[in-house]
Amino acid sequence: MVLAIKSDPLPLRIDSSGTIYVADTRVMLELVVLAYLDGSTAEEIADDYDTLDLGDIHTVLGYYLHHKDEVNAYMEERRHHADRVWAKIEAWQESIGLSPLEFRERLLARLANKSKTQ
Repeated sequence: MVLAIKSDPLPLRIDSSGTIYVADTRVMLELVVLAYLDGSTAEEIADDYDTLDLGDIHTVLGYYLHHKDEVNAYMEERRHHADRVWAKIEAWQESIGLSPLEFRERLLARLANKSKTQ
């Protein structure tokens, strides 16, 4: 038997905000890459993210290994975006006179009260 060699589509998708996800999951590309860079195997990543297919993880990691510069640039831009969002959140918290800890405590109290009423 002769093996038919074919290309499968890359299991990545981009949403309207520019975020890249693996296949039809909510698992972001950078989470898979960062787990790999932290030493996780594809199997360990699949254990951590049970919505991911092991074959898709291997394909995504292969894509990363072949396109490190582009993926690293994308991940760096995502880090800058996250830093800007956190700066806005912290500025807003300061504008209402709350430290991050106080704000967190208010949110937890609100969640606890909501749980009690349900």
